[in-house]
Amino acid sequence: MTTLGLCSGLFFHTAAVALGVAVFIQESEWAFTLLKIGGALYLGWMAWKILSSPPATFEKGGNVEGLGRLYLRGVVMNVMNPKVSLFFLAFLPQFTDPTAGNVTLQIAILGLLFMLSALVVFGAISLFAGSIGGRLRSGRSGEILHKLSAGIFAGLAIKLLLSEK
Repeated sequence: MTTLGLCSGLFFHTAAVALGVAVFIQESEWAFTLLKIGGALYLGWMAWKILSSPPATFEKGGNVEGLGRLYLRGVVMNVMNPKVSLFFLAFLPQFTDPTAGNVTLQIAILGLLFMLSALVVFGAISLFAGSIGGRLRSGRSGEILHKLSAGIFAGLAIKLLLSEK
């Protein structure tokens, strides 16, 4: 569900590029900074949430969080990352041709193709991780992964705060 959320968040970035909002974020220092700080705060909150809770124990077929919350987490993580908007702004227009028709429609189609590709790749990674997850979550390795995931979120928050356009 997090994978679906991450891919759904790409709708936001595609629309931002197609409608010119991403140019505003790129050109406006305060808009970029605001989005960057919001994303870093969210990642920091995720790290704190992980660290302040005990390592979860997972049973086959059991969910720690509801599917809706996992989906929403993926959407928020993607939307709050200004680097994705800037990537889309730099990437998608390169493959448009004004002589071939409506550029906004071309960007939307390219964004959809990117989303489908991301869904396949992220989905495959998720399925692989799910298949080995039970073995990695037990005992000492579960505790290590718990702290490691919090550290990754904290590291990403710091990296995002220190990043420049």
